[in-house]
Amino acid sequence: MKFVIKRQHLIKNIQYVVNAISSRTVIPILTGMKVEAKKTGIILTGSNSDISIQSHIPVQIDDEEIVSDIIEGSIVLPVPHFPEIIRKLPEEIVEITVDDSLITTIKSGKANFTLNGQSSSEYPNLPLFQTDEDFKLPKNKLKSLIKQTVFAVSTMETRPILTGVNVSLENNKLIFTATDSHRLAQRITDLEHTGIEEADYVIPGKSLQELDKIIEDSDELINITMMKNQVLFHTDRFYFLSRLLSGNYPETDRLIPNTSETKIRANRRDLMQTIERAALLADRDQNNVIRLDTLDSNRIEISSHSPEVGHVKEELPVASFEGNELNISFSSKYILDSLRTIQSDEVEIDFTGAMRPFIIKTPNDDSILQLILPVRTF
Repeated sequence: MKFVIKRQHLIKNIQYVVNAISSRTVIPILTGMKVEAKKTGIILTGSNSDISIQSHIPVQIDDEEIVSDIIEGSIVLPVPHFPEIIRKLPEEIVEITVDDSLITTIKSGKANFTLNGQSSSEYPNLPLFQTDEDFKLPKNKLKSLIKQTVFAVSTMETRPILTGVNVSLENNKLIFTATDSHRLAQRITDLEHTGIEEADYVIPGKSLQELDKIIEDSDELINITMMKNQVLFHTDRFYFLSRLLSGNYPETDRLIPNTSETKIRANRRDLMQTIERAALLADRDQNNVIRLDTLDSNRIEISSHSPEVGHVKEELPVASFEGNELNISFSSKYILDSLRTIQSDEVEIDFTGAMRPFIIKTPNDDSILQLILPVRTF
């Protein structure tokens, strides 16, 4: 095997694929990266028990030649050594050659490395699927769906199903929902006609976080293929396969209140900054709990108290206040996580009482919803 390639394109694609490679895998061959040279270009593959990532570097992009002097073949090269070598090479042009003994030579300028490779015949083949449950979504919309929900997945393995994001399709609507049983994040978007009447899957939160790192923030379409045990995100030059979580996701719709006793509309940035200041003195042993009290004349008070450190209280004018007076305590971390995912200047918070879940949303927009459980304080 042999090829000559422009280093910047090789580095970029290695960075995608290396996210799927773990030294803790029980399959030794998967600690390396598969490098395959074909007449159409170079294919890089990485895999672990949860995700597989494959990236294709074409021979030519627009009028620029990326890969040349190709002799077809494949090899599995050690990680992190192979990525680190490529990153530190002195010149833009890289030549990679593999001999019959699987010795790989990497040349760039005056630098000359040799690596011991492994036969790719032992590397598991990654299946490509096409099913009826296949639809397209702009990459930037997919990134938005992930960012506005994945932060709310559980980090505790006691209920594995809650470590994933519930992805459902119904009536040409795509719904992402995540909860750790203390908070809930939901984002809904319309799809063009998919031909899928109904579908329901749970994708591991860690898989979606990795996918979010890799895909660009563009309006290019990405194909999503849902299968029985796996989900595939793919474009012409990119392939991301993740396992699905098994089990029944809890019915979250019944957790979402449909009435409210108190409504507050506030500037999102001002509210965030006030909560961030209150969190500085929140008791860290008690989940950084802060308190919100409604005042007259469209004002609220945010406060926190730590017995060993001190206390803080700050008044904040709000755009509007409707309904009953309220005194409520909640995790500053949870509400800040929620506010950071909302992109509008104003937010609306709907309360149903001091000990009932409350909702954070964008005014006049039901496509994004964050729900937080309050904390009982004494």
